[in-house]
Amino acid sequence: MQVKCFECDSLVEGDGVDAVVREFEVHGQETHTWSYPVEAIRNYARNYAEACERLTGDTQRLPEIDGVVVHSMTENRVDDWLRFFDHEGFADNPDWASCYCLEPHLPATPEQPERAWRDTRATMAGRLRSGTTFGYLAYVDGRPVGWVNASFRSEYGLYQIVDPGGPEPRSVIGVSCFVIAPPFRQHGVASALFDRVIADASVRGASWIEGYPHNEPKASDAGLFRGARSMYESRGFQPIEVQERYTVMRRQVG
Repeated sequence: MQVKCFECDSLVEGDGVDAVVREFEVHGQETHTWSYPVEAIRNYARNYAEACERLTGDTQRLPEIDGVVVHSMTENRVDDWLRFFDHEGFADNPDWASCYCLEPHLPATPEQPERAWRDTRATMAGRLRSGTTFGYLAYVDGRPVGWVNASFRSEYGLYQIVDPGGPEPRSVIGVSCFVIAPPFRQHGVASALFDRVIADASVRGASWIEGYPHNEPKASDAGLFRGARSMYESRGFQPIEVQERYTVMRRQVG
């Protein structure tokens, strides 16, 4: 079993999860001068190792796909959402598989920079069932293949500093994350999800929709998890505020 170091990209090996966690801790002590809490380092290694075990989805992009059907998140779709995040969404990226889209709601802290993935999973399942996190699942042939987090900005801890003199956060839908399973990328799944967010905004009582595309996204599928800026521009979104890493793009509902 292997864990990839988040700093030097070395592959640390161990015979089983517990062993590779210990070896990763030793690697950090001998190779790096980390100031992270020991629990966070262990969580990272365990999260990565266990992700490699549970991620069973394909990683090769399909040449074509059938029609995309988008459904809003409801309590009876939470199990579909969990299966998608457990096995499919990050099949090619185990380093991110422990996020479960919780980060925009409850950002990591210096005291806890890496949470245990099972705790994160349980927290998000509760948020989805209570409606404090809301979004849409895209399906192809009856299976979930994509997700967009489209909660109200009032539910995002990460974006509390956005445009403090602007619209009331409860009136703004914030498009924080797209996750598309590798075989279904570059087939318009994210666009289908985004268009549904826009179409439903007035019914949800929102006055504004905004997104947060990175200013300099990494040249990878993962680098566009907040959506490409061109996707916002083509739908009439305007830049409102430039942060260090991202630009707030906003349009009025309707």
